[in-house]
Amino acid sequence: MKKPLFIFVSILMLMVVSACSDSAPEEKSQEVDHSAMEHSNSGDVPEEVKESENPAFPVGSTAILKEGHMEGMKGAEATIVGAYDTIAYSVSYTPTNGGEKVENHKWVIHEEIEEANGEAALEPGTEITITADHMEGMHGATAVIDSSEKTTVYMIDYAPTDGSDKVTNHKWVTEEELSKKE
Repeated sequence: MKKPLFIFVSILMLMVVSACSDSAPEEKSQEVDHSAMEHSNSGDVPEEVKESENPAFPVGSTAILKEGHMEGMKGAEATIVGAYDTIAYSVSYTPTNGGEKVENHKWVIHEEIEEANGEAALEPGTEITITADHMEGMHGATAVIDSSEKTTVYMIDYAPTDGSDKVTNHKWVTEEELSKKE
């Protein structure tokens, strides 16, 4: 008689614990776990992208990452590898390799979008095709634009704060996501 009661109480406790958990993601951290995704370390940039003439963070300088798109980014020291003036888009897409849908990926730049003609920003909600290959399964993926901003974007090298391997040629972070190293 004790065994069925134990099983019933165990199931009831599991239900209570799962009902109390917060299934909605917290807004506190912008870091997204892309650890299962293969990050490209290619330093290639689209031919059309314009190098920034007077970036706040010149090539070769160091900065601290205020935001994190991936685990271990926030608070890491970064070396600026490239600085470009463009439009940066946050996009949601399903990888072409069958991976799970990626929500609010930051950033794909104007020159990495097949449908981007001219210099006008594409509107949120616009369906696009990504020509970038920052992550495995990104190139050729259909995406929807979540947001856009005209800014300077940076390609960076950094050592993640979680002790994982150094990341080279990470594309992209915006000027607002960096702070001066003190």
